[in-house]
Amino acid sequence: MKATVKVENLKIYAFHGCMEEEKVIGSDYIVNIEAVCFVGDDAFNDVISDTVDYVDLARIAKREMLTRSKLLEAVIKRIIDSSFEEIDVLNKISVTVSKLNPPINADVEAVSVTMEEER
Repeated sequence: MKATVKVENLKIYAFHGCMEEEKVIGSDYIVNIEAVCFVGDDAFNDVISDTVDYVDLARIAKREMLTRSKLLEAVIKRIIDSSFEEIDVLNKISVTVSKLNPPINADVEAVSVTMEEER
């Protein structure tokens, strides 16, 4: 059976961006992850190893957000790659990272990048 596990609106403070000020000031980010796996009977017997653990997804996202990047695409790729490396039952993942109140000359709440990959 297919299962989708989500981590929604994980708030993280980080220092991504192309501008020098972003290295110093930092910004708030929101990370959303949708992970798909095919669960076996163990998941229905309350064994977490047969499904994607949302605690692992959040831990990976927080860790990868600590490594500064100019582009959100680079951050997301690290989250995706690490998730596939560390979570054996993961089949497909979609990650969105949103930068809140970006330093651009416009009245905008957030900018976002989404990437998706299948094993």
